[in-house]
Amino acid sequence: MWLQFNVFKHSRKKIQWLLYLNHLERAAVLRPPPYSTTLRAHLIALQTILIKETLRFLRIWIQTLLPPAVTMALYFIIFGKLIGSQLGPVDGLSYTQFIAPGLIMLAVITNAYSNVVSSFFSAKFQRHIEEMLVSPLPNTIIVLGFVGGGVARGLAVGSVVTVVSLFFTDLHWEHPFIILAVMILTSMLFALGGLINGIFAKSFDDISIIPTFVLTPLIYLGGIFYSVKMLPPFWQDVSLLNPILYMINAFRFGILGVSDVNIYMAFAIILLFIAVLFGVSLWLLHRGTGIRS
Repeated sequence: MWLQFNVFKHSRKKIQWLLYLNHLERAAVLRPPPYSTTLRAHLIALQTILIKETLRFLRIWIQTLLPPAVTMALYFIIFGKLIGSQLGPVDGLSYTQFIAPGLIMLAVITNAYSNVVSSFFSAKFQRHIEEMLVSPLPNTIIVLGFVGGGVARGLAVGSVVTVVSLFFTDLHWEHPFIILAVMILTSMLFALGGLINGIFAKSFDDISIIPTFVLTPLIYLGGIFYSVKMLPPFWQDVSLLNPILYMINAFRFGILGVSDVNIYMAFAIILLFIAVLFGVSLWLLHRGTGIRS
């Protein structure tokens, strides 16, 4: 009788101990990890996406960095030297000097946009974007990773084109901080635009529709080759509806110190568009638009 009581007592303690261990295991699984651990994991994920997106265009630099340099050199030769020599100064500057900031921004805009739209659509086409979306990775990190790759390519191409422009004209570098800020913010804006295009695109043909029919006209009508002051009053007012006009003029102000628009308004418009497109990108990824369908 005494032996049976001891066995029952020890068995009861063993069961209680096992239940306690089970409770601890369940609590460890359900308890969220520390904030520092989560932040570190997110930073590692962001760094990984950024490295992948950067190496993606650096590996094929002959196709991504060299063509913009050649194209801009042709622009400077044809428009700057041949046509510009027949024109008078614009805002007290030679025509080649005047168009240089716009041509640099042209390269930054198109390359930041094309890098993200092609990368994200390739991820959709190869279906590995789904692995990122079902992982614990927040959509914010995914957006920042792809946009960061677009910004890296925009800055890289912008730097190359800037070096090319120095062979054709002198640049003053009036406000270096504004130059860098406008280049980064503009790259972010059009990288977000490329991401949204990549989300909606259903074929490789769809990723060229927006650049061809929307982006290119807005860029060329954004004051690259002319000052808005040269237009009639009505078309001056119409030109002010073009957001790219503010980016090009803000960049021109940073380099040459002249602008057709208020520099504070230019920054406000750029930041507003970034905030709107960033929110739209997160909302589309959350809904699974273009991915679940």
